[in-house]
Amino acid sequence: MKHLYLLLIHLVLFMGACAGNKSANETATNKQEKVIVAYVTSWSDGIPETKHITHINYAFGHVNETFDGVRIDKEDRLRQIVGLKSNHPELKIMLSIGGWGSGRFSEMAADENLRKSFAADCQRVVQAFKLDGIDIDWEYPTSPLAGISYSPDDRDNYTLLMRDIRAAIGKDKLLTHATAANAEHIDYRATDQYLDFTNVMAYDMGNPPLLHSALYRSENAGGHTSDEAIKKHLAAGVPKHKLVMGMPFYGRAVQGFSRPKDLTKAHEMEGYTYHWDDIAKVPYLTDSTGVLVFGYENIESLTIKCQYILDNELLGAMYWDYSGDNEAGDLQRTVYETLYSPNN
Repeated sequence: MKHLYLLLIHLVLFMGACAGNKSANETATNKQEKVIVAYVTSWSDGIPETKHITHINYAFGHVNETFDGVRIDKEDRLRQIVGLKSNHPELKIMLSIGGWGSGRFSEMAADENLRKSFAADCQRVVQAFKLDGIDIDWEYPTSPLAGISYSPDDRDNYTLLMRDIRAAIGKDKLLTHATAANAEHIDYRATDQYLDFTNVMAYDMGNPPLLHSALYRSENAGGHTSDEAIKKHLAAGVPKHKLVMGMPFYGRAVQGFSRPKDLTKAHEMEGYTYHWDDIAKVPYLTDSTGVLVFGYENIESLTIKCQYILDNELLGAMYWDYSGDNEAGDLQRTVYETLYSPNN
């Protein structure tokens, strides 16, 4: 009996150790799976540093003039960006098709032949440029806001477009999309089966004297907050493990107010007063009359947003855009170090 008792003790301890190891392994796996998506634009200069990002969305491609294929801005720059994979093969590089004011989506998606031709051209582009996938940034189906063509049928046709692109590029390539903070315009439950993840554009949600990227609702928040945007997407049917929360590497100002070059030190600008909104969890500047004239992000606000991503078990973070950081890379480093902190 004594030997049996000792055997049982060792067995219990062994099982506990295994469970502990499993938990630690799961934690490590979850951290490794966090994505950090940086939009890199065709009109910016320089080559991005890759150590703090997992994915690059190259901006932009467009629906071509004949509605049946893809046109890419500055193909040579895209090739240059893809060249980063030679030293960083784990880096995922995708072509983002669309952007504000980029049209012809509605006509293309409404016609079966045009839609399938466009999807086939997405596959051609993926192969020709050795990409890891396609990101669709149609802003926005069913909406006239960007001054592009639209139709009430866009919502259903968007689902068909995702289906056809997925069929064309195959299951081994990534298919993602950028979505409005209000979680409207798209049938998320219908499209989920075709998509790897959703980049929520949790910015441009207000203009001064309101904040454009408040995390939580305060009296300064705009039409939506980042928290509300995530909750709306969850309610619309996007699973949390496919949700990537967007954050801006820029600020929104009143007309004529120039953007500070170094956003992390915006509070040092002469003639303006720095404030921290402790409810919205973002900084802002006021002018000499006390009016909010500039809302932006800094190291503190991005740290809190990334902790929100961890606490809510979201897939990761996205930011627009890489070139908005300062020369020291403080913002991108903050996102990476928070999401991959050994304490999380």
